Amino acid sequence: MGAGANREDALTEQRILGVVLAGGRSSRFGSDKAMAVFDGRALAEHARALLLVHVETAVIAGRDGAIPDLPRADIGPLGGIAGALGYAASNGFTSVVTIACDMPWLPDGLLTVLSRRASAYCPDAPVLGHWEAGLLGNLLTHIEAVPRRSVRGWAEAIGAIPIPAGAPIPNANTPQDLETL
Repeated sequence: MGAGANREDALTEQRILGVVLAGGRSSRFGSDKAMAVFDGRALAEHARALLLVHVETAVIAGRDGAIPDLPRADIGPLGGIAGALGYAASNGFTSVVTIACDMPWLPDGLLTVLSRRASAYCPDAPVLGHWEAGLLGNLLTHIEAVPRRSVRGWAEAIGAIPIPAGAPIPNANTPQDLETL
């Protein structure tokens, strides 16, 4: 078997999990923004639908104990990403594509490019990324060692490839933001 065959085998063995990060407090929103209705369905469901085209399965994390943050709750998006990586690794997924619950659509082609490269992230919205499941230990160490819990900081620290959005990415941090989408 040639080197090309091994590369093909490796690509076919990729299992990508999609995770909508919905564990935030929604303090600026004033209510659970993941469940806020936009265009007939919850914001988190819009984000999940975006992922389904690019992943084997997509779940909403941070809700009702599904995929808890690691190493503990209330540490922000990195805790959600760590929880997603832990879930992925223990369920045979090789990587995770993450998206925030308040992103009901994305610029054309952005998820296609992200889903083909791990580890990669969108510098315009760093929570939007594709992370190798094997990075869980690195991320847990980063969370404990680095006081500023920035997704961008961790992405840069691991050498993740920045994939610019090329157009504005909508998000709804307040009810007014939702009304203007």
